[in-house]
Amino acid sequence: MGLFDRLSKEGRAKSAIERNVKKVLNKHIQHEDRFAAMEKLREAGTEEAIIGLAKRYSYVYDKTILDEKEKAWVSDALVAMGPKAVGALRRYAKQAETLSQLLDVLQRICDKDTLLSLVDELLEREEPGYTRDPSRKIQIFLFLGEWRGASDAEIARRIVPYVADFDETVRFTAVESLDHHKDEAISRGALLDALIRPEEESRRLKVRVAEALAAAGWKISEKKEQVSKLLDGELPEFGMSHDKLVKKGK
Repeated sequence: MGLFDRLSKEGRAKSAIERNVKKVLNKHIQHEDRFAAMEKLREAGTEEAIIGLAKRYSYVYDKTILDEKEKAWVSDALVAMGPKAVGALRRYAKQAETLSQLLDVLQRICDKDTLLSLVDELLEREEPGYTRDPSRKIQIFLFLGEWRGASDAEIARRIVPYVADFDETVRFTAVESLDHHKDEAISRGALLDALIRPEEESRRLKVRVAEALAAAGWKISEKKEQVSKLLDGELPEFGMSHDKLVKKGK
């Protein structure tokens, strides 16, 4: 920004937003100063100001109670903006490392189709397979597991590909989320494959998959012999009853 740009009304407003965003992102200044900057960003209400507010989710302040209060204030401020904030938050979500609170805000101000579209955009950037930092995937599936704004089928369809993800925690979180959105046509086959996959080394994952299948009461007839062998050989020590799955899922 040149000198004359900075002297214009628009330039001064932009510079003020930039200064306040820097304060919001500075965990070492006083809470009162950071909070004042957050209030000014809320009042400005521009796209950059909204993104600046959302960036407050990106770090943990040393004082836990104040950290929670500041983030709760940001969430309430963004929700109060309503649909006006959606575009900016959608733009920021594509690069944000911390998604949990951002997704919580968006579910409160978006309709179902808009939020599903956003989830699809995020998952396009976090495809199944190896990634250096799987935390964004995990946050997305934790959110989807708790979200009740769409049908089980709509949500499960987006989770199923990640039951075979490279990262074990992603796989486990995907299974956990599917257990909250039971859709047999979409999930049963993927869960069965995950249970008997020869290369799967995670016993906690196998136990969780078996629990999910047993709780749903889905048929395992086409894989019954493999499942029975697995339960007899590996899972009894984890408390998984043979009858719980093999006899229930006939």
